[in-house]
Parts: sequence; C-alpha cells; structure tokens
Amino acid sequence: MQEKQITYQTTNTYVTLNTLSHKTKNVWIVFHGIGYLSKYFLKYFDELPQAENYIIAPQAPSKYYLNNQYRHVGASWLTKENTKVETQNVLSYLDEVQASENIPDHCRIIVFGFSQGVSIAARWVARKQLQCAHLVLYAGGIPNELKASDFDFLRKNNTKITTMVGDKDEYITEELLQSESIKIKTIFCDRAEQIIFDGKHELKKQLILGLI
Repeated sequence: MQEKQITYQTTNTYVTLNTLSHKTKNVWIVFHGIGYLSKYFLKYFDELPQAENYIIAPQAPSKYYLNNQYRHVGASWLTKENTKVETQNVLSYLDEVQASENIPDHCRIIVFGFSQGVSIAARWVARKQLQCAHLVLYAGGIPNELKASDFDFLRKNNTKITTMVGDKDEYITEELLQSESIKIKTIFCDRAEQIIFDGKHELKKQLILGLI
C-alpha cells in the first residue's frame, strides 16, 4: 500500500454575528469545540452589546453525524490522523477568513477558543504572529509543540491572556489540570490570568460577558 498526497482547492463557510462598522470596538474570532457547528456556537455571544462587538465564527471542516442518529451534525477541527497537513489546511483557511473580513485597524481583536478550539486558536495566533488584544483559552489544552518563544510577540504587544476551566470539568483530571497550569505559566511567563470557575465542561455567558 502507498499513501499519496495531492493538493486541491476547497471551499468552506464561516458565520458572523452583528455588523462590522465604525461603531465596532471588539472583533471576536471564536473557535468552537468538537461536535459544534459555528452557527450554533454563536448563541454564546449573543448577549454582547451588538453595536460594539462583531463576532466571526470559523467552521471546522470535518463534519459528521452526532450519536449515530443521523439527525444532528457536528464538526471537528483535527484528529491524530495526518495532523500536520490538516493543521496547515485549517490555518490557511483561517488566513482567508481574516482577509475576507478586512478588519479595521481601530478594532480590538479578541481570539477565543473553546475545548478543541483552544488548540486551533493557539496555533493560529502563534504561527501567524497575530496582533490580538486578548487571547482567551477556555477549557482546552495548548498543543505540546508550542513553546514560550512562539508567543514572545504577545508580550511586546501587551496582549491580555486569559485561561478558563471548570473545577468539575469531566475531561480534565486533577493531574492534567496541574500539568496544564504549569504549561500555561511556562509558555506565557506568568502573564496569563488563570480562572477556575464553578462548573463542568461548559460555556457560561456571564464569563464571556466579563471579558469585555
């Protein structure tokens, strides 16, 4: 057996919430977790002040039926299969999303990743050296290949960094929580605000509202 590789052009969607205008203060680029679709993920951001906040939700490319019932559809960003190539595909897609939106210079960019979306948010910010005002990593792990030097530019840009996780998150053991906390401190050199909230592996609107 031989595994071969080809390159071809593909098309993907993304969704937005509110209107990008001269009144917009914050542009959010938000990455959903595994099993979500971007159009449903936006509901967690619909209580942000509309005139001041414009939300862009990229769509993970790999869609599948949830729970083997062939009714509801979810999506995944990456798997352990062919991760390096798939990561580059996703990052190229995100570059096109950003270019198509033509975000004005006066807007603050907030990059927000939830669960599996944390790995995408962290990789994209690091690889692109994205000048964002705030990086939020919510209930997910930072990829092991990323190092402190990959985020040095955030310190120069005075980017705010926030991590969040529930104290009852069913996917994170106490051991994993401690190791991830050490990784966060090592990568961001104690610049990250680590928030442990009362809850499970869930998004809470009040926490999102507290970010602005």
